[in-house]
Order: sequence, then C-alpha cells, then structure tokens
Amino acid sequence: MFRTLYKNLSFGRVSLLLLSVFWLCSCTTTPPKNISNICEIFLEKRDWFDAAEDMSAKWGVPMHVPMAMMYQESSFRADALPPKDYVFFGLIPWGRVSSAYGYSQAKTPTWADYRRETGNGWADREDFEDAMDFMGWFIDKTHKINRVSKWDAEAQYLNYHEGWGGYKRKSYHKKRWLQKVAKIVKARSLRYATQLKGCREELEKGWFMRLFT
Repeated sequence: MFRTLYKNLSFGRVSLLLLSVFWLCSCTTTPPKNISNICEIFLEKRDWFDAAEDMSAKWGVPMHVPMAMMYQESSFRADALPPKDYVFFGLIPWGRVSSAYGYSQAKTPTWADYRRETGNGWADREDFEDAMDFMGWFIDKTHKINRVSKWDAEAQYLNYHEGWGGYKRKSYHKKRWLQKVAKIVKARSLRYATQLKGCREELEKGWFMRLFT
C-alpha cells in the first residue's frame, strides 16, 4: 500500500513539474510576426500599443522613435542578449560583450538608475511595458542633458548607444558603422510614423467598440 502511495505521489510531483514548465513556456512572449510594420505589431499585441501610449503621455516621446530603436536593439525579443566575447584567437567564449539585456538592451547600471529615479523598483527588462517606459525615460533625459529633440531618432540612437557623455565627446565620429545604423533607425522611425497615421484610429478604439466594428 505504501509503495503504491509513494508511486502516486511521485507521479503527482512529475506531473506538477511538467505542468509548471509548460505554463512558463506558454507565458513567454514571442516577437510580433511582422516587425517591419508598426500597425501589424500593435494590432497583434494591443497591450503593447497601450504601453506605448502610456509612455508617450508620460515622457512626451513619440512612440515611433523608441519602437524603431527597439527594433534595432532586440528585434522585439524579450530575452535578447548581446553577442558573446571570445578570447584566445576568438575560439573560447568568455561572457558577453556587455550587460545589456531584454527588449531595450538596457545595461544593468543604467537600468538600476532608471528604477531608482522613477521608483519603479519592480521593473523587468523582459517586460515590454517596463522596457518601453525605460526608453521613454532615457529619451527624455537625452533631451534634457544634450538638448536632442525627442523626435530625432538618429541623434537619440547615438545617445542610446554611446551614452550621454560619449555623445557629448562625439565618440560616434570614429564609428562609421554606428552612424550608418543610426540613419537606418531614423529611416525606420519615419516609416513607422507614416504607417501609424493609417491605423491609429483603429488602435485607439476601446475593446467594447471593437466588438461592433
């Protein structure tokens, strides 16, 4: 009898473990199907649009700018990591090139500054709403520190990549590849802005109105 009971308990533990793993996997947020179109992104993930709207209202940042920057940084992957660093003629992996992580690729020290300054101590780099709010905070500070327009995706991205001090020192002048990437981010932000004009009215409809349209 005790052996049968033990087997049943063991089976129950295994079943619970498998269910837990399945639940965690199912909760992992997958990237949008078409990340080149901001309308399709937000129509697929309505809560992302709500988060972007909240960020825009809070920080005065147009949502197409951080969305274009996020595309470049993580391709909207919640668990995005920077490339690995290699030693011994590039043969042995040795950690990551930076502590950047998540949707926004925020580095650990900068993320800690954001959480401290905003009081958002529970912010998670794998959470889209938190990542979007972080980018709004950073863009707003860039405007205050380096007088860069919140609508200027190119200069904002250079600040995001080089930091406020690096931008002041014009460190990006020595990085032609980075200047090219910043122009790509600018072009994408303008494309996102144009796309958004065509679907914003639909996106701003509440769930109740959407039932009848």
